[in-house]
Amino acid sequence: MTGRTIGFVGLGAMGRGMAGSLLRAGHTVRVWNRSPEPVAAMVAEGAEAAGSLAEVFAADTVVSMLANDAAVERLLLDPALLAGAGATLHVNMATVSLALAERAEALHAEHGVGYVAAPVLGRPPVAAAGRLNILVAGAPELLERAEPLFAAMGERTWHFGESPRQANTVKISTNFLIACAIESMAEACSLAEAHGIRPTDLVDLLTGTLFPGPIHTGYGAMVAERRYEPAGFRLPLGLKDVGLALDAGAARNVPLPIGSVLRDAFLDALAHGDGDKDWAAVAEVARRRAGLPD
Repeated sequence: MTGRTIGFVGLGAMGRGMAGSLLRAGHTVRVWNRSPEPVAAMVAEGAEAAGSLAEVFAADTVVSMLANDAAVERLLLDPALLAGAGATLHVNMATVSLALAERAEALHAEHGVGYVAAPVLGRPPVAAAGRLNILVAGAPELLERAEPLFAAMGERTWHFGESPRQANTVKISTNFLIACAIESMAEACSLAEAHGIRPTDLVDLLTGTLFPGPIHTGYGAMVAERRYEPAGFRLPLGLKDVGLALDAGAARNVPLPIGSVLRDAFLDALAHGDGDKDWAAVAEVARRRAGLPD
């Protein structure tokens, strides 16, 4: 697929790095974003600016990385846009609800556009380095067509079935588990601090013994140091993903009791003005509950 024109929608913190990886792999990348500044930055790197979403969907393949269901619904699930599309494949890399995944697959099929889901694991620096883990599901022939793009943006592609919603299910499950890890580290750090132990010492112990790995190491340090800016993944997005997990559980009668605790903790953090911080800032809720000093 090298040398083909790829339409790319959504140049947020993740999308910019992903589009850059496609450029470095030798693709022509035609970009569109709701605000113009990221487009200008990508054009400076060699991308083409699209004047409209219709221009994006004139490319053979479209890749999108938007923030939530509302953005995908408003911008991309437009019957007129899909009816006039030259694109024969849309790779949606956003974390969206299972209900939206089903609607998107059906609407694309109605207009003859292939649709696959490919949400990712990784923060913005990982996206910029082209080292994402990409979780994919869709028709095998469509995934085969998209594989060169996955190889450009990620270091490993994980396959989870032929229904796009299956990849979204896995992504929702992983983000739910990350939120649980942040909350558990926040509570453990608050407990240690209340008894005169430095949270950084506790996290050093945990990540050097029981819980090595990027989640506990990365988020553990942020929680222990109360370092939540700049935000790699903003707190409202964390609330959104916890809500997606609760909705997915309700759809199959799967109780997620910790999910309800997490939802209230994220709401508490938003109510205290932490909406522009990284979602690790939900740890401040545990500190407030423990009566620890600001």
